[in-house]
Amino acid sequence: MGRATANAIAADRPNWTAFVELLKPITWFPPMWAFGCGVISSGESLLERWPFAIAGILLAGPLVCGTSQVANDWFDRHVDAINEPNRPIPSGRAPGRSAFFFALAWTALSLVVAALLGTWILAAAVVGLVLAWAYSAPPFRLKQNGWYGNAAVGLCYEGLPWFTAAAVMLGGLPGTPVIVLALLYSVGAHGIMTLNDFKAIEGDKVMNVRTLPVQLGVQGAARWACVVMALPQLIVMAYLAQLGDAIAAGTVGALLLVQLVLMARFVRAPVERATWFSGFGVTLYVLGMLASAFAIRGLGLA
Repeated sequence: MGRATANAIAADRPNWTAFVELLKPITWFPPMWAFGCGVISSGESLLERWPFAIAGILLAGPLVCGTSQVANDWFDRHVDAINEPNRPIPSGRAPGRSAFFFALAWTALSLVVAALLGTWILAAAVVGLVLAWAYSAPPFRLKQNGWYGNAAVGLCYEGLPWFTAAAVMLGGLPGTPVIVLALLYSVGAHGIMTLNDFKAIEGDKVMNVRTLPVQLGVQGAARWACVVMALPQLIVMAYLAQLGDAIAAGTVGALLLVQLVLMARFVRAPVERATWFSGFGVTLYVLGMLASAFAIRGLGLA
């Protein structure tokens, strides 16, 4: 066999490390953190249901979130060829339709794991997977518009994992406070998703992907991201105070105050500081989620 033939065959073989890269482990943190908040807010003993909790964390992170990342890379391969040509698909490290079939297999595995955890968990996983595919795949391709695309991702990353975890631990439908907090933090996540759109503005313009930086301009999108992150946290503060936990409400308020200082710096140079703000501001945001989860647990309102 000639060297040229051998190289051609090697080029057609998937590089399995590329599939780990397609799953984007760094993106698993938000849904896994939200799942942890759901476990805490349930008020149930982790020692008694730890196998369910571990399986749920794997479902929220590597499985459902991982599926969304692989599907997104497959349907974004033309955009990535402009913005990130070294990604696995445009670089050829995940050749042919291998990434597409990998996304299908990961979807099936996610559904199997969810079914083993119970009816509510399976229902939440189905919703999450449908939104994950609809976000990237035609004919819906929700990501083509930042308004509803970011809303879908925010729900998948924050609300659904929180709800799913509480349902896993409780063995049924969580109470109203859990659902309210999960929804509020999902709304705020719309702003977090907008932060991710500042890195690919030029490619999005070329491919007619109408992210909020494309639609509103850099400054408009930056201000929107800040407002939509801050407003739900203000409502969370008021809600926790109404429920009777002034300490948790104050904690969320203190974390928000620091975020507002960071936001002021971010809006002065959104493109340059979006990643910086994602690192520091979002960390404070999710710490507020944790404080809220402990408040619900302490009040016994799951």
